[in-house]
Order: sequence, then structure tokens, then C-alpha cells
Amino acid sequence: MNSDSSAPKPLAANENIKAASHLLRGTLVADLQDTSTGAISEDNSQLTKFHGLYLQDDRDLRNALKKEGKEKAFSFMLRVRLPGGVASPAQWLVLDTLAGELASPSLRLTTRQTFQFHGILKGNVKPLVQTMHQALLDSIAACGDVNRNVMAPPNPEQSAVLAQVYNDARSWSEFALPKTRAYHEIWLDDELVAGGEEQEPMYGPTYLPRKFKTGFVVPPSNDVDVFSQDLGYIAILEGGKLAGYNVTVGGGLGMSHGNAETFPRLADVLGFITPEHVNVVGQAVLTTQRDHGDRTNRKHARLKYTIEDRGIEWFKAQVEERSGVKFGPARAAHFTTIEDPHGWHECADGTSFYGLHILSGRIKDEAGWPMKTALREIAEIHTGDFRLTPSQNVTISGVTAEQKPKIEAILAKHGLHKENERSRLRLNAMSCVALPTCGLALSESERILPKLLGMLEPIFASAGLSGDAVSLRVTGCPNGCARPYLAEIGLVGRAPNKYALYLGAKYNGERLNRLAAPSLTLEDTVKHLEPVILRYGKERHAGEGFGDFCDRAILPADATFHSVGTVATA
Repeated sequence: MNSDSSAPKPLAANENIKAASHLLRGTLVADLQDTSTGAISEDNSQLTKFHGLYLQDDRDLRNALKKEGKEKAFSFMLRVRLPGGVASPAQWLVLDTLAGELASPSLRLTTRQTFQFHGILKGNVKPLVQTMHQALLDSIAACGDVNRNVMAPPNPEQSAVLAQVYNDARSWSEFALPKTRAYHEIWLDDELVAGGEEQEPMYGPTYLPRKFKTGFVVPPSNDVDVFSQDLGYIAILEGGKLAGYNVTVGGGLGMSHGNAETFPRLADVLGFITPEHVNVVGQAVLTTQRDHGDRTNRKHARLKYTIEDRGIEWFKAQVEERSGVKFGPARAAHFTTIEDPHGWHECADGTSFYGLHILSGRIKDEAGWPMKTALREIAEIHTGDFRLTPSQNVTISGVTAEQKPKIEAILAKHGLHKENERSRLRLNAMSCVALPTCGLALSESERILPKLLGMLEPIFASAGLSGDAVSLRVTGCPNGCARPYLAEIGLVGRAPNKYALYLGAKYNGERLNRLAAPSLTLEDTVKHLEPVILRYGKERHAGEGFGDFCDRAILPADATFHSVGTVATA
């Protein structure tokens, strides 16, 4: 007897976990009190993501501990919610101290403009969260099937328009937060909510089918890679003022090797809205995905697949109906760069900021390179703030004329003033954490980036290209946390010391790259790239970027990804 093909498919396991969690509480309190293990249950480890926490273990130690009959070296990664990447000096000092006392000694800046702690033992999570709370910081919705940390231009003091865009981004971040009090009850010891009346008016009891990412961007910089976001707002300036936003939907870069039904996708442009409609349109996008996203197959659950399956016109009609906002025609917007500003820059308010390159966003002290100490010393005297960038760097912002020489002296004392003098390849490089802590990593990323740069930089130099901006991104798995499919050179881990090599993205983030080689060692990757780099130095057209050259001259016409969204904004 044939089964009924029209019968509903079973829900993904995570959907049942969310439904039974009492709005993200689960049995976390009991799990945290269990001192017999450094871990928590699998169900609760899914729920902690909504609280900004991932359960991990040190994979470098797995085999040795297994031979000794011991438990894995479990710890937690915690991600701070930090809309637009803004942190005060007081908050910086708190986070610096917490890293040294309750986590691994280093801080890490993510590709979504926030901080990550690694190596937090189970008994230290609650004290760390409570100390963060005293500094007006939290980790609510930094992970999980919700709207995550909202990205925005990192230096709003440069102009009134940038400040307004930052305020709109922060407003959306607050508006889209889950309303459950579970975080406050579990980590901050707030009283339990009386039974029955608590609700999630926007998300509902099972939240979204998968993660949801939002970015705000101001052309000509596409620093947030807006077309990679589920929801994007492209600021439109007219007469030096913010006229509104082109709204983009359906970007997303995660995929699975060998699974053609998963693919990176660039966002489509829905149209133009005025600034007062940011939140209501965002809510309509989010609730459309809530109601129509795939809850049976998590590999098919991102907004990009909802739009691929149903079409952009259907999606636009849904958003207009739910929001009551009619989109106008998209207005002209042109992107030229993704690179962060480095060194000193003057701002409209009379202050300055200093952009400091930090490879892979890792803030730590090493011999001859005391980054953590230097930034702590700056935080102790700084009266402005710190801005985390989408490329894992930091800007020391709001610097007065009186403070500028003091900050310059600290940077010079520790040798960090030379960090911005690196090759443009290095200044445009990013990586995810990968091994040893990420459970999804198939190969190294952060730990091999210095070696890879050390092999590639002499080749670029020999071709006279050290001053050319070329984007290089490495990830340990195809999830794409460092946005490798938008890199002119992208390496994506497949197995230990094996990477898929992608080439040909447009430097400004408006075109995906394509597969150039499915599986190479790091050394073979460099051998593969050397003749391409040398040809680029000799054969490129005037003004042609490395990715454009590869797309035109290196990659075969049939080497293509799945169809992508429409990135034209005019």
C-alpha cells in the first residue's frame, strides 16, 4: 500500500524542542546545577543558542581524553549582542577582565561586529553573564532561530546620516528581540513569570525555522556584505540626507558540500521605503518567514529557500500586505569597496577615529605583539568608544585632539602602529574560528590563515600587487561564517587540510564566486593560485579587480553556482 504523499512531513527535531521549551527555558536550570558533567543535554544545548551560548569541546584533546576514559573537554562559547558593534571603554574593560578570569584569555571579534568568549566552563557562565549585565551588555538572541546581532556602519559619528542609520539599526535590534523572560530568569535570577500569560507576539512559541540576519549599509561602502543578509537596508542619500532604504531579502551563504539543493544566494531587492517604515517592514519580512519557512528540513529552512521556492513577487506581496507599506521603485545605489578604514580619520563632530587591523579579530597578547594589553591601556584613558567592524577589526572612535597623541603613544609603545602597514591582501582577509572549538569544522581556518598569507603575500609582491585590495576568506566548513563565497579568493574546508577553492567574486560584494577546484591541500592551493596571480599582474584590464579577472579569464563559463538574487539597485 502506498503512503499518502500529501501527508504532512514530520517536523525537524529542533521544532519539537522549541515547542516543548516553555519559551526557551527547557530544563536549563537543573542542567546547570549538575556538577557531574561539564556538558548539558542535547535538547538544552539547542536552547542555549537563543541565549547566545554554544556548547563546545576542545577537539585537540578529544582522542587523548577518550583513551583515558574521560569526558570531553567541554566549555561554552558566548556571543555578545552588540548592535552595530558599539562598546564603551568601560564595557571593553569588563569584557577584557572576564576573558582573563572566566574564559580563555583572548577576546575574539566576529564577522557580525560583536565579541565572542571561548572556553567558558559551565560553572563560570552564570557569573560571566551577570557581570556583563552590570555593564549593560547581554547575549540575548546572539545565536538561535531569531534575528541575530544587527550589523551597521561602524563609525556613525562621521556624519549625521551615518548616525541616523545606526539608530535605525539599533531600533530594529531592540524591536526584534524575543520577549520571553527566560534569559533573565535563568542567568540573572529574576523571578519566574506566573504561569500562562507570557507570549511571543512576533515569533510565536517555536520562533523562526532557522537563523535570521539583518544588515544596514551606507554606499559606497558595502562593509556588511548586505546581499548576504536575510534582510538588508541600503541607505539612500539624497541632498546629503537620508531619504530612505532599498530593502533586500533572501541572502544567505551556508551550503553543504555535495548537496546541490543547498547553495549560497545573494539577496533580491524588494524596493524603496522611507525610514519610519524600517521596523514594520522588518516585522513583515520576519513573520512571512515564520509562517512559510520550511520547518521539516533545517538545511532548507533559511529565508533564501522560501523565496527560491515561492518567488520574489509572492514574497513582496506578502510583505506589503502584512506591513501596509507599498514599496517604491528601488533607487540608485553604487558600491565600490568592502574594506575598513585604517589609520586616523577626521569626523564631522570634530573628533577622530583610528582604524586598527586585527587579523581574524583575535585580541590576545603574544611576544612582540601585545594587542590585548595595548587596547586595555587605551580603554583606561579613552573618553569616546570602540566600534567593531564587519571585517573583524576595531576603530577607536570619538578621539579628541587632546587624547590623540596619548593614544598614538600607546600604539607606538606596543608596535601596533605598524599593523595597518600590511599588504592589502592581509587587510582584506577574514577567517572563522574553526578548530579546535567549533563542532562543525572540517578543517583549520583561523590557525592556518597566517601561514596562508605568508605563502601568498610574496607572490602578490613579486607581481607588484601588494597595494591592491584583494579579498581572501577562509572557513573550516561550508556554513560560511566568514562569508567566503563573496571573497575573490575563498577557501572552504572539506576535510583535514583539504579545501574547496572558489574564485571570481566581485570585490564590492555584488557577485558570488565560483568553484575553481573541489579539494586541494593548502600547499596545492597556493600552487594553483600562483600562475593566476602572476597572470593577473600582467593581463588585467585597467581598473579590473582580481575577482573580475578570474571571472573573465580563469573560470570556465559553466563553472557556476545556483542562480542568485538580483543585486541591481537602480
